Amino acid sequence: MRMTLLRRVLIGGAIAWAAALPAATFVAVQAQPGALASLFAVSVYFVGSAVCHQLDARSFHVLGHQMPVCARCTGIYVGAAIAALAVGVWRRRSTLALNPRWLVGLALLPAATSLIYEWGTGVAPSNLTRAATGVVAGGTVAWLVIADLTRPVERTTL
Repeated sequence: MRMTLLRRVLIGGAIAWAAALPAATFVAVQAQPGALASLFAVSVYFVGSAVCHQLDARSFHVLGHQMPVCARCTGIYVGAAIAALAVGVWRRRSTLALNPRWLVGLALLPAATSLIYEWGTGVAPSNLTRAATGVVAGGTVAWLVIADLTRPVERTTL
């Protein structure tokens, strides 16, 4: 029962956070948002500042206003939300052919490759490229974590 609740909280949280990012940005561009809307936007930007560098050049902009997190972080959260939706809808248990650690490593390869390319050439990848690498990483990790909560717990006796 606990795992079902935790699973639902993770699914809902991933989707809510991904939706909160553009919503907060939209509120931030309003001329006179209400008090609750302002509190919501400030809260999302505050949490974003705790988890992201928020560099302007590396962030998406909505109606000319910077989003609460950079493009790569946006991709991570969007990927996590997509994976959470997929795990929530897809009830069939899957067996993994690869060790989950290897899958995470493979999922981080695009981000690592873009970093190495940037550091080696001095040319920054586009924000769309950053976001795409984030989608792969965030989606893979979210899928593994949430899907793992559906597996039955093996009981051992001592």
